[in-house]
Amino acid sequence: MKNPKFSDWLREALLFVKLGPSVWIGYCLFVGILLIVGKISPALGIFSCVTCLFVGVGIAKYIDLKACSENPVGFYWAVNKSLPLAVIAALCIVVSWFVFMAIANIVSGEFYKIGQFFFHWELTPENLNRNTMREIAGWIYAYANISLIFVLLMLTTFVGWFTHPLMLFEDFTWSQAKEKNDRAVSRNQNALYKMLGFIFFEAFLCMTITPLLTPVLYMLVSTLMYVSYKSIFETAR
Repeated sequence: MKNPKFSDWLREALLFVKLGPSVWIGYCLFVGILLIVGKISPALGIFSCVTCLFVGVGIAKYIDLKACSENPVGFYWAVNKSLPLAVIAALCIVVSWFVFMAIANIVSGEFYKIGQFFFHWELTPENLNRNTMREIAGWIYAYANISLIFVLLMLTTFVGWFTHPLMLFEDFTWSQAKEKNDRAVSRNQNALYKMLGFIFFEAFLCMTITPLLTPVLYMLVSTLMYVSYKSIFETAR
């Protein structure tokens, strides 16, 4: 079978906007509102970021089945199936982030910042008093783009890009999914590196020029994760 290309994955992911525009756009709006919580509690914000990202993989599956399958599933099925695994992944990321942050603050002597990881109210008039909506969005979503980059680095370094969808859709254990992921990554490195480079570039743009598109980027990454998984594991059957 011909190895997939990143351009094919991106084109297929963008087609999901046409396959289920109301679901795709609605989920982006939901993510955009939910991510504001990061300005109240960084820990809860990171948890929300990771959960939204991985639940989005299940939403992409729902859109695909609804549009292309004779046996579509309901929206509740997608959320109910995706949420438990997404919550576990989010908790692991939050704990890892907290450990790194706590060590850094202990070394620097800024002990008070450890407690701020769990509650730090930043939605004050001083912070919201910015000139444009783009500046406000850039301030609100800056942590979300950093969280996305951190999650992708954790995935590619320790977990595996395909591990989550394999556990979600194939009911594999982590070790089984990791083994299959490693084989798939070794055969498709070129496409994966291009995709990760694209995502990192878009995250940088969302931190600087287009912050309002941060929720869209989250849904796009979720869809790319599903599309790339499907092209390698489901199409081969």
